[in-house]
Amino acid sequence: MLATKSGNAEIVEEILRLFRHAVENIDGLGRNILHVAIQHHHIRILDIVEKMEFPTTRLVRKLDNDGNSILHMVGIKATDDKLEDMQTPALLLQENLLLFERVNEISNREFIRLHNEAGKTAGELFVENSAQLRENAKEWLKRTAENCSIVAVLIATVTFAAAFTVPGGPNQDTDYPILRNKRLYILFTMADVISLTTALTSVILFLLILSSPFRLKDFKQSLPKKLMLGVTLLIISVSTMMLAFVAAVILQIRSKDQWMEFALYSVAFFPVTIFIFSSFPFYASLMKSFGYSLNQ
Repeated sequence: MLATKSGNAEIVEEILRLFRHAVENIDGLGRNILHVAIQHHHIRILDIVEKMEFPTTRLVRKLDNDGNSILHMVGIKATDDKLEDMQTPALLLQENLLLFERVNEISNREFIRLHNEAGKTAGELFVENSAQLRENAKEWLKRTAENCSIVAVLIATVTFAAAFTVPGGPNQDTDYPILRNKRLYILFTMADVISLTTALTSVILFLLILSSPFRLKDFKQSLPKKLMLGVTLLIISVSTMMLAFVAAVILQIRSKDQWMEFALYSVAFFPVTIFIFSSFPFYASLMKSFGYSLNQ
């Protein structure tokens, strides 16, 4: 039980391998290993117990001293949990919703209507205890979408203007760009178009987030997917904008020295690298959450 509370899946797995009957131990509150693992959101331990099959059928029927089933435990916040300090509110709420769905699938059907000693079903307890988290997630999503949409609009403005300011200028006789046959000019055009398109698409996605009714079920799939796609397109837009900038500068300089091109590319992509590394933890949490939802 101590290993389960701390999330030490390796210790739990080794104990259950040597002493299989230990899976049915209960603590002073009448809770078994499933109650504790679900309350503390330790998914790996839940997976280990599920693989044991036969004991699981007995464990899922167990109620604690307060009449709480394993489905009730999803909505009961662990007092010593540091999970909220490590995750953004929206992703934490999504994880809770996906866990509720998963536990509902492995538990008895009647548990969704079962009332505990306080007279609450698992769904009512989950909604009540998630109210503050839902409000925090709503504010966090709005703030993130607003900030990202401002950046995307600025990028779209710059790339749109760059499309009509071609490097080298137009030919006075034909009005075609002088450097249109250069490979770097094609690279500049493609990068500029991709940057503009991805920036505008990300703006649409962020506006969809801002105009969302923010229903509880929206936090499970819809809103996190839109946010992840919007951030992905924004990163692509920033990268291709800098690529177009470098291509335009090299076309203007018209230097045949390779070291000059390498230096320009390195300097131009320095802010892109900083942007990617600074947003990597946030993006990694988005990808992890998206992967978990796909598995579900």
